[in-house]
Amino acid sequence: MAGVTAPPPPPFPRRTSAAGDDLVLLDLDGTLADSAPGIVASVRHAYAALGLAVPPDDVLRGFIGPPLDDTFPRHGVPADQVGAAVGAYREVYAAGNLYDNALFPGIPACLTALRGAGLRLALATSKPEPMARRIAVHLGIDAYLERGLDDVFGATLDGTRRSKGDVIAHALTTLGSRGVTPDAAHIVMVGDREHDVHGAAGHQIACVGVAWGYAEPGELERAGAIAVVADPAELVAVLGRRATSRRSDA
Repeated sequence: MAGVTAPPPPPFPRRTSAAGDDLVLLDLDGTLADSAPGIVASVRHAYAALGLAVPPDDVLRGFIGPPLDDTFPRHGVPADQVGAAVGAYREVYAAGNLYDNALFPGIPACLTALRGAGLRLALATSKPEPMARRIAVHLGIDAYLERGLDDVFGATLDGTRRSKGDVIAHALTTLGSRGVTPDAAHIVMVGDREHDVHGAAGHQIACVGVAWGYAEPGELERAGAIAVVADPAELVAVLGRRATSRRSDA
């Protein structure tokens, strides 16, 4: 599937202070974008490069979301070859497979509605931040973020920041340095896998799950997502209700 960029959004007002704003942290793979083609192709390449049997398709889809150095050893890559597998994956992914990616239907309208409702949006992904920034530009996601690419937060290539909890901590610290300091009740994570839910819970942040991503049936509910939405329009409704409730309680 060729990558498709979002249509240009309307201009959004910049805010001078956002301490009381609702902040939405958005996962990338499986939440905003259908990134399976490029990721699966890169994982296949990594196994072939190491001379290992390629797992079946249903296993390969499980690579989408969690850190690769957690997923490879669970599926047949010896511990001493995990680094080589990650390297082989990143070589072809960064060379072009990352663009084999497209926004899910309804996502541009969803992001426009959320910004129009006064919500602050930031990207929080376990994908390495340099690659996440390239994808955000390619798909036009950066145009919906308050500070563009400055609001794209991801893992580090050296593994010092790798889990979704680590990425959320990085996002909150960086945003806090800019004066964006809502309490946890005014922040929500949106993601498609259990590690999004667990990473958010580590910071006392609620997570809304999306059903169109790569989770197994029941995965998000078991992890503790406060809601699982069926489509982007329902996501707008759920987040809008949360924001209205928080503001009425303020």
